[in-house]
Amino acid sequence: MKAFLILEDGNVFTGTSIGAQKEVISEIVFNTSMTGYLEVLTDPSYAGQAVVMTYPLIGNYGICNEDMESLKPWPDAYIVRELSRIPSNFRSEDSIQNFLEKYEIPGIAGIDTRALTKILREKGTMNGMITTNEDYDLNEIIPKLKEYIAVSVVEKVTCKEKRILKGAGLNVALMDFGAKDNIAQSLNRRGCNVTVYPALTTADEIMKSNPDGIMLSNGPGDPKECKSIINEIKKLYQSDIPIFAICLGHQLMALATGADTHKMKYGHRGGNHPVKDLETNRVYISSQNHGYVVDVEGLDSNIAVPAFVNVNDGTNEGLKYKNKNIFTVQFHPEACPGPQDSGYLFDRFIEMMEGSK
Repeated sequence: MKAFLILEDGNVFTGTSIGAQKEVISEIVFNTSMTGYLEVLTDPSYAGQAVVMTYPLIGNYGICNEDMESLKPWPDAYIVRELSRIPSNFRSEDSIQNFLEKYEIPGIAGIDTRALTKILREKGTMNGMITTNEDYDLNEIIPKLKEYIAVSVVEKVTCKEKRILKGAGLNVALMDFGAKDNIAQSLNRRGCNVTVYPALTTADEIMKSNPDGIMLSNGPGDPKECKSIINEIKKLYQSDIPIFAICLGHQLMALATGADTHKMKYGHRGGNHPVKDLETNRVYISSQNHGYVVDVEGLDSNIAVPAFVNVNDGTNEGLKYKNKNIFTVQFHPEACPGPQDSGYLFDRFIEMMEGSK
């Protein structure tokens, strides 16, 4: 069946319908990863977005449920050049087409994703519609696209009640703003007893559990929308509990301490972003998924200083807080994009917790 991707600037791409056959309006973003499409699909940070995969062939190694980063996929839609119908992998349990249908994710294949990505890079992230209706009316659709805003996405993706990954070591409270499963698992593999809390849990409840450390997770959407969460993080900041924050958690901590954030032109989404640790001058290849960034120009150096920087565009990739056991990063240390990735940051967090006991 024919499908159409209509962008708010009036560009239209014609391809083939994949996954669920339903109409959807969403923010269109692109991911440059060559592998890891299942991890992308099941990353809650993509809630409220339709994902364009720049790598031309998607689905060739099938679906392995063990690799999922959450219980279900979160993007509104999926956009690819070519969808592999016959996966080849001894671990494969299903095809990506069946996976998209099962979870009612619509999509489009057979379009020029390179041309689409160039438009998004040059003009910036924009909204779009995927439809199978051949009688679409641009004059009617484009105003709807320009009006669309994804709201309350953190509340949509967070867990509904707290859960525990048992361990014999340090007790970590993980605030779930849309956490990838491997964050809790990375702590648990290091012996930590991890309690995962819903996003709207109060700071008082967290502190009453007397954790050795607090983890603020990744998540979707505009960080400035999370006003009640930011107020609770302000209270956590006033405590002496060690805190490590990733992605959205990094942005929320910055906002809670008086810094500002802004939306990027087209964001960082992929598995090949170089970041420099400003303390060691060592560069790491990182996995990233964010459309907002912390403004370092207005950063109060008495509160925090830049700890990591993006080598490509110079944007902030992490902060170290003064006179506090707090550090935050914009990228994903729980992912493994390079042979020597940034998983050591979890070890640094554990050393910080041990040092503060």
